Amino acid sequence: MKRCFWVDEKSEIYTKYHDEEWGVPKHDDRDLFELLILEGFQAGLAWITVLKKREAFRKAFDNFDVKKVSEYNEAKVNELMQNPEIIRSKNKIEAAINNAKIFMRIQKEFGSFSNYIWGFTDNKVIKNTNDEFQVKTELSDNISKDLKKRGMKYTGSVIIYSYLQAIGVVNDHETTCFKY
Repeated sequence: MKRCFWVDEKSEIYTKYHDEEWGVPKHDDRDLFELLILEGFQAGLAWITVLKKREAFRKAFDNFDVKKVSEYNEAKVNELMQNPEIIRSKNKIEAAINNAKIFMRIQKEFGSFSNYIWGFTDNKVIKNTNDEFQVKTELSDNISKDLKKRGMKYTGSVIIYSYLQAIGVVNDHETTCFKY
């Protein structure tokens, strides 16, 4: 079975993520929030690092309950900074809290975050038909710009492109991959 070039097939967690989750369209706001936060924590690191810590992140961040995360205070930030099971970056933790508040504003404005994010493509999956590796596009540039204008952090175009791939807005499986 042929997979995308980036999958380390010796890693069960990576192959499972590729085979069962990456590029599968997601519309549940809790899932969308989780992946948005995890993509922000991934900045500057390998995705496998985040995948290995994902369950710890779920526990530490109240299963990515956006309302709970939006209410985190300095004591909770300090608690998270002491948690060796997650990526302990104060800037990223504070960004997650900030982004939760903005995520909720977007939910209120659009009815759901799903409506917002999928609205950029008229609810259609962008299926790439070439195997050219890209890290950002005009679509990710536009979404990044809008999210930053709304006040989100760790939402640059490269992070957002990776996010769009993860949530299935963009299907970037290689044409030779069995998931294509």
